[in-house]
Amino acid sequence: MAASPSSLSTFSSLSIHHPPRLSHLPSSHPSLSPLKNPKYSLFLLPKVTKISPVKATSGGAETIYFDNVDPEEVSTFDPPERPEDFVPPPPFDEGPIETEDEIARGYEEIYGPAYSGETFLGNDIYVMDPKVKKTSGFGSQGQREKVKDGFEERVVQVSRVTKVVKGGKQLHFRAVVVVGDKKGQVGVGVGKAKEVAVAVQKSAVNARRNVITVPMTKYLTFPHRSDADYGAAKVMLRPASPGTGVIAGGAVRIVLELAGVENALGKQLGSNNPLNNARATVVAVLKMRQFSEVAQERGIPMEELWK
Repeated sequence: MAASPSSLSTFSSLSIHHPPRLSHLPSSHPSLSPLKNPKYSLFLLPKVTKISPVKATSGGAETIYFDNVDPEEVSTFDPPERPEDFVPPPPFDEGPIETEDEIARGYEEIYGPAYSGETFLGNDIYVMDPKVKKTSGFGSQGQREKVKDGFEERVVQVSRVTKVVKGGKQLHFRAVVVVGDKKGQVGVGVGKAKEVAVAVQKSAVNARRNVITVPMTKYLTFPHRSDADYGAAKVMLRPASPGTGVIAGGAVRIVLELAGVENALGKQLGSNNPLNNARATVVAVLKMRQFSEVAQERGIPMEELWK
C-alpha cells in the first residue's frame, strides 16, 4: 500500500527539535559554559597545567614533596670519622671464661635469688608469704621477702586439676598447706593457680586466715579423746603419756606437729584424701575443751571434776 503525496508532505513538515546538550545547565555558570570559559575544549576537558611541589606545614615544621626524585637511585652512606682515642671493644668470645659463681651473681642481680635456696649477694631467699614487699628491678614481680611471723609452713599435697572449657582443658595446680607456730596455733589452707609456687602462696594465705588454737595440757598432749569426720574422712585422736611422741600418719601427723603436740595418738579412718583428713583433724581439735573451761561452765572447782 503506497502513501499518498499529501500525506508525505504532511509528515515531512513535522520536525523533531533536539535541545542543546548543555541547555539544562544555567548559562550563568562560568565554568560550564564552553563559550565563556576558554579553559574547556570542545569535549569539556581541562587544560593540562604544570604541577609545582606541594608544601605542607603543620606546627611550624615545613615538609616539601618532590615529584622528580628517582626512587631507584643508589645513595651512598658516609660514616663519621672515629676519634683518635677510640679503642675497639674485644670480641665477646675472646674474653676470660666466667666462673659459675660469677654467673650466679650476675643472674641474681638481674632476676633476684633463685629457687635453689642459695644466695650469692646476701639477699633473702624467696618464700611464699602473704605479708611481703616487692623489690625493684627486672623480674621483681615474683620476688618476695618473708616476714617473720613465727609460723612454719609445710606442703601436704600438690595435685594437678583440669577444667574443661569451650576451647579445651585448662590445667591448674592445687596445693594444700598447713601452717603452725608449734605453740598451739595451727591452720589448714588450700589454693589453686596456674603455677605451683603461686598455688602454694595462695594456700599459705588461706591457712593463716583459718588458724585455730589447740587445747593442750602441761605434758603437751590432748586433754581428752576426740573423734570427728569431714566428708568421707574420719579421724580419731587420743591423748598419750609423756615420752610417747606423735604416733599418726599422713596429714594428721603434720597438723599435730605444727600445732606443737608432742604426745598424741592419731588414726585415719575412711578416706585417704589429705585435705579432708587435715580438716577432719581440725574439727576434732575444735571439739576439745580445757578442764578449766568445763569447770567454769559447771560452776565448780576444777578439782571436783575427777570426783
